[in-house]
Amino acid sequence: MAMAAYVKLILGSVAFSIFWVLAVFPTVPLLPIGRAAGSLLGGILMVIFQILTVDQAYQAIDLSILVLLFGTMVVSGYLERADAFKYLGKLLTWKSKGAKDLICRICLISAISSALFTNDTSCMVLTEFVLKIARQNNLPPQPFLLALASSANIGSTATPIGNPQNLVIATQSGVSFGEFLIGILPATVLGLVCNALLLIFMYGDLLSVKKGQQDSTVAFNGDGVDHQFSPATMSHVETTNVDSVHHHESLRNRVNSKQAMGAAEVPLSLNGAYWDHRNQKLWKSCVYIVVVGMLVSLLMGFNMSGTAITAALALMILDFKDAVPCLEKVSYSLLIFFCGMFVTVQGFNKTGIPSALWELMEPYAKIDEISGIVVLALVILVLSNLVSNVPTVLLLGARMAASAALISTAYEKKAWLILAWVSTVAGNLSLLGSAANLIVCEQASRVPDLGYTLTFWNHLKFGVPSTLLVTAIGLLLLKS
Repeated sequence: MAMAAYVKLILGSVAFSIFWVLAVFPTVPLLPIGRAAGSLLGGILMVIFQILTVDQAYQAIDLSILVLLFGTMVVSGYLERADAFKYLGKLLTWKSKGAKDLICRICLISAISSALFTNDTSCMVLTEFVLKIARQNNLPPQPFLLALASSANIGSTATPIGNPQNLVIATQSGVSFGEFLIGILPATVLGLVCNALLLIFMYGDLLSVKKGQQDSTVAFNGDGVDHQFSPATMSHVETTNVDSVHHHESLRNRVNSKQAMGAAEVPLSLNGAYWDHRNQKLWKSCVYIVVVGMLVSLLMGFNMSGTAITAALALMILDFKDAVPCLEKVSYSLLIFFCGMFVTVQGFNKTGIPSALWELMEPYAKIDEISGIVVLALVILVLSNLVSNVPTVLLLGARMAASAALISTAYEKKAWLILAWVSTVAGNLSLLGSAANLIVCEQASRVPDLGYTLTFWNHLKFGVPSTLLVTAIGLLLLKS
């Protein structure tokens, strides 16, 4: 690809640099407008600088990815209402056998929930659980929060719906849900085990606590953990539960009153409450059935975007209520960020810089050679932490696949899996490496009376060895 005109090359680089700065540092003092607005600014500048026409900008936006992302967020919202994450949280404390057992459970539950419901959602909902469990057992929160964030990133590699970059890869590569799962699952499992063992090795001394020792400064419910969520994402669930308790108390009072008066209609009121409870259980069962059906359809090779949006619509209909409250929980700022990013990256590609850099690197990045895979992994690792993982996938994906296809079609598929694996695990390198890390850090600091700040350096001390170890092990196990 020929390099763009000198002026356009400079202007395109400026637009991309502005996008990058605002994506990595959304509260930069000079322009604290956030990631979504920064992404739109980058895209608009590409049009203003005439790197892209308006029509080309629209064409750069991949609607199938946006629909898939929207559908999975709606499904996750209904799963949240159906208490799926609450049940996952309870598994953390069920017959627990100590601190190391808790670490392993957090790693496993975080990974599984991330593979099915996306890593950001899992971290958003489970952070407070993890923090309270650590405080209850008089244990330092740091290793548990690291376990949650790092395992969420590793676990999300297993499926195309685990994180945004996997959504992009699955859509652009044509690799089916089943092929993706089979190809990357062994690496995910062993990577998860190594990550948990590294946590236990590095924080073994901190995890040693005398049996029966508890933190008296924290109040908990009778089951050992206070399951009341403070994040706004769970408020409607808890409100429903509280209202239900008040409703039953009111019914009980009316029963006593009516029985004293000899009224005959009381059993009908109790019967109505009983059926309300049954209907709620039936609705939750329907939610789980729809989600299982969605996953089975994805495994059978159905179109991922169509399957996700169909499942989301089915849940809206089954809810038989105004869908606005659930739709309000969709991260529209993330969708806007994607739109702007698609345009910005397409404009940057038009400058010819990414192609020129790839041509310099390609002779040393042959996917059929060990040295080539190492070079590829290092490039993806560095870029994912410099420009974020999704832009890295957009910049490298097609080029890696085309280069690998010249060797064989099997290597083309392996190139996509390598990109998915390394770009996701790279998020564990530093606190700024992935949104999941930032969500855990932010949520943990906001928990009332239990707030804990996970610092950049504390994360880095674990993130660097974990990322290098897990990345290397996974590359040995990826199946083409």
